[in-house]
Amino acid sequence: MNNAAWFSLFIAGLFEVVWALAMKQSNGFTKLWPSIITFAAMWASFAFLSFALKSLPLGISYTMWVGIGAVGVSIVSVLWLKESISLIQLGCIGLILIGIIGLKIHTV
Repeated sequence: MNNAAWFSLFIAGLFEVVWALAMKQSNGFTKLWPSIITFAAMWASFAFLSFALKSLPLGISYTMWVGIGAVGVSIVSVLWLKESISLIQLGCIGLILIGIIGLKIHTV
């Protein structure tokens, strides 16, 4: 497993955060620029994921991609969109993060 694939997977997860946030801002695809950003970021996310899948296992890659996106969107939602989060929700997000780290450490 090469570092470029892992980096690509991480970038794919970041683009997932971008498209989710842009989709929220698009207000049901009624605003042009957030809608364009949504589709561009989706394309970029899939492109980087596709590159990572050349050398990483699908099950691990997909799980990590979704996990990075979920944790990232949760963080951005709280910090930027001022959404509320309970301690239990925060703990569950922490468990997802621990799972992502564990998958990375134990994937050879």
